[in-house]
Amino acid sequence: MLRTIRNIDRRLLPHGWLDVVRQLLLFAGAYYAYELVRGLVDGKVAVATWNATKIINFEHSLHIFAEPSVQAWASGKSWIIDGAGWMYLNSHYVVSVGALVFIYLLRNEAFYFVRNMFMCAMGLALVGYALYPTAPPRLMPEWGFTDSVATLTHVHVENQPVSALLNLYAAVPSMHVCFALMIGWPMARLVKPKALKVVWFLYPFLITFVVVATGNHYFTDAILGAATAGISALAANQLLARARPQAWSFRRAEATA
Repeated sequence: MLRTIRNIDRRLLPHGWLDVVRQLLLFAGAYYAYELVRGLVDGKVAVATWNATKIINFEHSLHIFAEPSVQAWASGKSWIIDGAGWMYLNSHYVVSVGALVFIYLLRNEAFYFVRNMFMCAMGLALVGYALYPTAPPRLMPEWGFTDSVATLTHVHVENQPVSALLNLYAAVPSMHVCFALMIGWPMARLVKPKALKVVWFLYPFLITFVVVATGNHYFTDAILGAATAGISALAANQLLARARPQAWSFRRAEATA
């Protein structure tokens, strides 16, 4: 029995339990860093609202301020807006964590590159949240926005104790879009079925629609979220992977699922 358990451990945990604990501690540390920054930006309502207004004015100047129209169109079709709300609440962490577990267990040779991207991206996001707290569209009803997620759940986040996962003023950059890119495109390379490759490739575009349609992010946030993912991928590839090429490079074994 003990030998069987050890064989399973070797197959599923190529670097043993100590490595699993190490990865959990890294992500736990990132989570508590979010908690710390959340405390720093709590109460900055005026600054966050002013920053949001500047983004809206910037988009107006470029004639791309279409978020209220996108939300109005989606709200006219209950299955779309409810589906978007469900995706917003569940995709960011459930899909991301599920994909990370899949990569770690079954595509371990690529995991450490993806992990490093996440660490870089979360560090950049913390800087953005601390320096540029921004109210999301749903807190700007005077511009025609509504809180679609609150309509779905009947819970208004601003009336609840703020959690690290629902920072009221963490609109810039959009980490929903950033996470979707850092998970979607590596997964598209790591899975074998063509249909799954297409699904994972399109996943970031779906999440971009979701965050805009639900009134949680501006197009600018989404673009900055994508830029954060791109900078993090570049750092993971050009800096970290060069430091430890055998451990931290993005390597792809022959996919089997």
